[in-house]
Amino acid sequence: MEEIMRIYDEHSRSGLSNREILRRYIWPKFHICEKTFYNIVNASASPRVLTGLEEAKRQLSLFD
Repeated sequence: MEEIMRIYDEHSRSGLSNREILRRYIWPKFHICEKTFYNIVNASASPRVLTGLEEAKRQLSLFD
């Protein structure tokens, strides 16, 4: 998810549409549908989701 957002952020600033970013850069690498892509982009904008992701990372790091 972080890699998808990094790619999205990089190319959205250049003026490409979301669909074009998905088609050119995201889909060839991750093979996700447009709906999944939009869910990821929208989820990353929600602070509640970001907090949950950070908590999950901390829990998993206990096993390293």
